[in-house]
Amino acid sequence: MDLAERLSRAPRAAQVDPHAEPYAGGPQDGPPVLVLHGFTGSPYAMRAWGEHLAGHGFRVEVPRLPGHGTSWREMNVTGWEDWYAHVERALLTLTDAAGRPAGITGLSMGGALALRLAQRHPDLVTGLVLVNPVINITDPRIRFLRLIRLLTPSLPGIAGDVAKPGVLEGGYDRNPLHALYSQSHLWTAVRADLGSVTAPLLVYRSTQDHVADASSVELLRRRTASTDRTFEVLHRSYHVATLDFDAETIFDGSVGFLARVAG
Repeated sequence: MDLAERLSRAPRAAQVDPHAEPYAGGPQDGPPVLVLHGFTGSPYAMRAWGEHLAGHGFRVEVPRLPGHGTSWREMNVTGWEDWYAHVERALLTLTDAAGRPAGITGLSMGGALALRLAQRHPDLVTGLVLVNPVINITDPRIRFLRLIRLLTPSLPGIAGDVAKPGVLEGGYDRNPLHALYSQSHLWTAVRADLGSVTAPLLVYRSTQDHVADASSVELLRRRTASTDRTFEVLHRSYHVATLDFDAETIFDGSVGFLARVAG
């Protein structure tokens, strides 16, 4: 059963949330950048970053992943192959239109998808900017997801891990477990091929993160083959750092990095 048929059978929201719509901006002849949001999130968490890059002369695309920005039930009939296929098409379209390779930025699962793109299409990726990327979770409950998802379709959500008062991520209030189980297979695929990641890396890691532990970034330190690597620590932000106190640090740092690797 293909994705369209699965979605047609799923309970779903009437419309995409207006805040979750994809974003595209910047000059058509600017260096291309693909910006990827996280699990149960939407382009909303990345829009300010995308607009910042567009304002500095980059040609930016922020796609909405299948099953995101509608309902967690709809997301529960999608999986990592659907999300990857979507961002792969976006990368191929963007680089073909721009006539040159692209930088990729990603938050959380968006970081895992960015790494997978760099593994599969090294010639199309100039560099990666990853914010609290997730390719591993040490929580022992992850090992039992295969069974837990058969008992209940969802658990309380993980969205909204932001230190800044009054800031909402707008993600789902439930964590769809079939989709989460599928995401764990994405992590496995990415981890198995980390040695093929040669693109320049700029990685931001929050010291207080209530969604992801430090193991993912440690794996990137140990196993990636990139010779151009920078790891930065964020002391004032939680997991969704693109909406948090350190957002400007991320935005400004990415401008310099992406301009350099595009050059």
